Amino acid sequence: MSIERRTVLKGTAAVAGGAVLGGPFAGLVAAPASALGAPAFRGLRAARDERDGKVRLHLPEGFRYRSFHDTESPVTLNDGTALPGRHDGMAAFAGTAGRVTLVRNHEVNNPGPAFGPQGDHTYDPMGRGGCTVIDVSRTGEVAQAWTGLNGTMMNCSGGPMPWGTWMTCEETVNGPDVGPDFTGASNVPLTKPHGFVFEVPTSGRSNGEPVTKAGRFAHESVAFDPRGGSLYLSEDNFAFPSGFYRYTPRTSPMETGRLDNEGRLQMLKVKGVDNAHLEASQAKGTRYHVEWVDIDDPDPTYPYTPGQVAPTSNDTAINHVGDQGRAQGAAHFSRLEGTIHDKGVIYFTSTQGGGAAMTGPDSVGGYGKGFGQVWGYDTRSETLFLVYQSPGKQTFDFPDNITVSRKGTLVVCEDSNQDNYVRGLSRGGQLWDIALNRVESSRTGLPRYDDEFAGSTFSPDGHTLFVNVQASAGMTFAIWGPWERIGV
Repeated sequence: MSIERRTVLKGTAAVAGGAVLGGPFAGLVAAPASALGAPAFRGLRAARDERDGKVRLHLPEGFRYRSFHDTESPVTLNDGTALPGRHDGMAAFAGTAGRVTLVRNHEVNNPGPAFGPQGDHTYDPMGRGGCTVIDVSRTGEVAQAWTGLNGTMMNCSGGPMPWGTWMTCEETVNGPDVGPDFTGASNVPLTKPHGFVFEVPTSGRSNGEPVTKAGRFAHESVAFDPRGGSLYLSEDNFAFPSGFYRYTPRTSPMETGRLDNEGRLQMLKVKGVDNAHLEASQAKGTRYHVEWVDIDDPDPTYPYTPGQVAPTSNDTAINHVGDQGRAQGAAHFSRLEGTIHDKGVIYFTSTQGGGAAMTGPDSVGGYGKGFGQVWGYDTRSETLFLVYQSPGKQTFDFPDNITVSRKGTLVVCEDSNQDNYVRGLSRGGQLWDIALNRVESSRTGLPRYDDEFAGSTFSPDGHTLFVNVQASAGMTFAIWGPWERIGV
């Protein structure tokens, strides 16, 4: 999501419903921290950055970290490109010489010259978002970095693919054929439609070709189920209901090593219930049997005259794909964000889910009146279950990006308008703090504590948690320590 939307959202939080749980996390209780009787090891304390000794995070005892690629200071990649900032979704892959390769999104909106080397692989020379690739040690020393994809817009999150690439998502439907979005910036300078997913390798550059059959909508993140062969996609449609989708390619990427553009897009529907209000508060143990409805026109384009404002509104375009599913009874969610696959289950977050049912779009507070839900979809039994629902702002506030540790603990980034944490959610029923943002602006010295965490991802060996703090600039952290001691 762009900073403009977040600014509106953070002034309009509402009261959430009660806590409910189900599925393989049955028994979890969304209790306030004080009610958990959290042992001492869960207390966080100020920790100094090994880069320069400044305190930027609070962490559990025994944990260390190093920050890098702070774009408040000039940072240049190996190909001569200045970092575009707004670090967001990210994944870690095995690198060479004991290093880790990170592929990182940059959620930059509005038309402008693309960062990085220009060429045939630049999708749209007037798209300012994209991905950077970084070779880094397990303790945060950068060896090299380069442009992995450029010419895209609002690259929010995405997901690591089991065949070794990163799938990045555009959280927009901007293009020369669509009117201005919520920022009001003209889309006339754009040369290509946006709102797609792109595949990015861990070496070299992406070919810059979108997977258009996977839909043109406000993509947030993706996760792939290798057994079922489908890509699951979340949608973060701020003012309107969001959908949960799956894209099944024609050929198996586990065999071809790439996601083809010849598949079928579908949208989740609760069996026997048209347009189920899953953004609303759910009862404990909630579980739904689901089915999938086909999207016949996943890649819409609209008439326009070059050099003129397009007649199709952004609101119309951003709902075109989802409205096809909702006309067939697809479920309503609130702002679906992070996704991760683990042992046949796709876990995903609903940032504002868990409050009163919505009666229509909300252009001010966002679609959803709760403080967040975590859902799970069992790909084998085709059942949807509620993993966690926040009972209030002080317990768990606006879950966003999500990952999973080798032990199976869910690690969730908060995007709140107050203190932001990285949280752990255990199978034993506890929610606890892993990290607290205490970054201050190097320019003003003022706190940026309400800047969101994003892009949480573990190194392949589980030694290091890499995570971003996103702002108009951005910063990446490598965090390491005795994970087993804190249940991670």
